[in-house]
This record gives sequence, structure tokens and C-alpha cells, in this order.
Amino acid sequence: MPVEVTWWGHATCTVEDSGVRVLTDPLFARRLAHLRRRRGAPPPPGAAVADVVLLSHLHADHLHVPSLARLTPGTRALIPRGAARSVPGLTRRLPQLRFTEVAPGDEVRIADLVVRVVPAQHDGRRLPLGPHLSPALGFVVHGEARTYFAGDTGLFDDMAAEVGEVDVALLPVGGWGPYLGHGHLNPSRAAEALARIAPRSAIPVHYGTYWPIGMDAVRPHEFHAPGQEFVRQAARLAPEVSVHRLAHGERVRPEVAK
Repeated sequence: MPVEVTWWGHATCTVEDSGVRVLTDPLFARRLAHLRRRRGAPPPPGAAVADVVLLSHLHADHLHVPSLARLTPGTRALIPRGAARSVPGLTRRLPQLRFTEVAPGDEVRIADLVVRVVPAQHDGRRLPLGPHLSPALGFVVHGEARTYFAGDTGLFDDMAAEVGEVDVALLPVGGWGPYLGHGHLNPSRAAEALARIAPRSAIPVHYGTYWPIGMDAVRPHEFHAPGQEFVRQAARLAPEVSVHRLAHGERVRPEVAK
């Protein structure tokens, strides 16, 4: 069966390839600290069913312990090296999960898939006070297709070489506040990443889901617009790439190499 991708909101996606369900950065909460879910209902219980979970870095909106607690016992979880020391009680609070710490360059086989770990340019700490023990990661899932999940990242010089040839790219194009700092992609930088990586298909993620409470009137276009702006910028910089802008909970079978 061709690869199928479902976007649940923020950086949370299900990638189904070769009979394996891969879940990225699960965040199922209606509210997280000062953030609330502004679009899309929280994912249904079936979204928590996965064979392997990919956790890109330790920020609480990407490694969210209560969301991980909803996963089926025995689920494999790939986490940045050093995460068990940086996130208090991670393995103690989630004994039902099978954690594997990984770093860029590692490869992990999950049934008929191989997950290759690649670098990301992003602050990998457990904020606000965590030490710099863990790298931020991206992942390339090799099965019937090659799917790149970027996690959170900025542009970096060796991005195309590190990621390699891929069919599908899940790229962050926004954030959860009115300003994006270093180590993030906005729509134009995400389109530049797309031009460098040159996949056959792309799906914008990490925008239009969570927004700070009380900031509804502050630069609202930063919340609503990144997906459509990425589509526009991608058409300019990477017109050969098919871009699928999904609604929350929508799925697609993107084009892959024959």
C-alpha cells in the first residue's frame, strides 16, 4: 500500500508505510501551559495507536508526557540521546513504553522499516532550565517511501546532504506564538528547505493549532496564514514539488517514486 500521512495538528502526524504505523511528536492536549488548541478537535483515541513514536526534541510541545502516556503498552519510542537524564521521571512515569535513545547517524529497524536519524538545527533542551544534553533530531523513515520528518529546525548548510533523497517531507512552517526565533522555519525558509531537499511531495505542519491564551489579537496572521503562505512560496521556489496542505485530521497518499 502507498505511504499514507495523517496530520493531527502541530507536529503530530501518523505515517503508515509497509504495514507499520509511525507517530511523530504526539501532542493530544487541549491546553499546554499558556497554549490552547485553537483549531481541530484533539486527535481520536486511534491516533495513539502506533508501532513506533519519533520524538524530535525535548520541548514540552514535542515530548509531552501525558500524551505519551496514552500510547499502547509496548510501543517503541525513539528519543534524543540523553533524554532520560534531562526529562525528570520520563522512564519511571512511562514504564509501558520501550525507549531507545538515538543520535544523528543512527539507524533503527522497525519491522519492514528503517528509521534513519538526522540532525536538526534547534535548541534541544528541556526548557526552561534543562541542560544541553540532548540534540534536536529529524528522522527519515525508509519503507515503500522515504519520508522526512524534520521536527523543529532551521535551515543549515548540510541539510540536503544529511537528509538525502526523500519522497515526502513533513516540514514545520510556523509556530505557536507571534514570533519565530532562531532554529525555526517560517513559510519562506521552509520553501527554501524544500528547494534544497527536492522531495516529490511535501506537507506543511507545526502551524495553526496552538496559540497563547490572551494573544488572539496579536499578529493573528502568524497563526492562520503560514500554511497557505508556504504553498505560495513553494510554488515559486520548488514548483516541481506537490504540496498537500491538510486540515486537522485529514490524510493523504502523497506521490512517491515508482
